[in-house]
Amino acid sequence: MKTSELTGAALDWAVANCESVEIIVRQENWDWYSSSWEQGGPIIERERIEIGAHEPKDIEWVARDYWRENTMTGPTPLIAAMRCYVASKLGDDIEIPEELK
Repeated sequence: MKTSELTGAALDWAVANCESVEIIVRQENWDWYSSSWEQGGPIIERERIEIGAHEPKDIEWVARDYWRENTMTGPTPLIAAMRCYVASKLGDDIEIPEELK
């Protein structure tokens, strides 16, 4: 799956994979990295991910890694940043569990 298209549980699973956190895939609502600043915020700070908007009126957010090698967008700053983090660690295309597709 393209990292730029990851959302919800699939994005959270990918971030957990980068963090070397073992998770059990469930169909429940998750409150993890892509929806919780308590989870995702420390990663953004540690990895020095930059977050901004394309234009003041644009609803898309953009995130860049410290070395500016990976740039991702998303509907929220946290989603854009977590996509950027996954891209920097795992690349632009990743394998995710079938139940998360």
